[in-house]
Amino acid sequence: MQEVTMIKADMMLDAKGLACPMPIVKTKKAINQLEAGLVLEVQATDKGSKADLRAWAESAGHQYLGTIEEGEMLKHYLRKSSGEETSHEAKHPIVAHNEELMKKLQADAVIVVVDVRETAEYAFNHIPEAISIPLGDLESRLDELNKDDEIYVVCRTGSRSDFAAQKLTEKGFKKVVNVVPGMSKWTGNTKSINF
Repeated sequence: MQEVTMIKADMMLDAKGLACPMPIVKTKKAINQLEAGLVLEVQATDKGSKADLRAWAESAGHQYLGTIEEGEMLKHYLRKSSGEETSHEAKHPIVAHNEELMKKLQADAVIVVVDVRETAEYAFNHIPEAISIPLGDLESRLDELNKDDEIYVVCRTGSRSDFAAQKLTEKGFKKVVNVVPGMSKWTGNTKSINF
């Protein structure tokens, strides 16, 4: 599938040939070296590592994004927690709830949905109509968007999308809406590299 090449990790950890609990031990060390919000790719051959890493990530407060199987190798993707869920105060004044965006999509409204999560987050679960423009790339990719379009910005919890909505408004975009609570609670249609 072509989308698999879109997955970008900020760090890769080689845990191939290691048995439980070593993939988790090495993952703990590696994730501590990452800045909050960045993505770690863990390459492992232990079939139990999928359940182990998912459980560990959830208990440690990190985000387990998904796993891609390439023959005997498992590529696990985890996003280091950033505390964004609790520490960010929303500043963009125009907000829509997930349900409002779902209604617009179902009605085939003329809107643009921009997903500002990391490419790995997007690859494993995104709104089919959404365009992936990670927050860190937004400024360099503004020319891909039309300043007169109605733009709905989505992320995992509404924090990164709030920053993105502010940035777009500062750059002259006229109709920008921050979607909350975002993909963490999205119940509408989604697309994934696993399907």
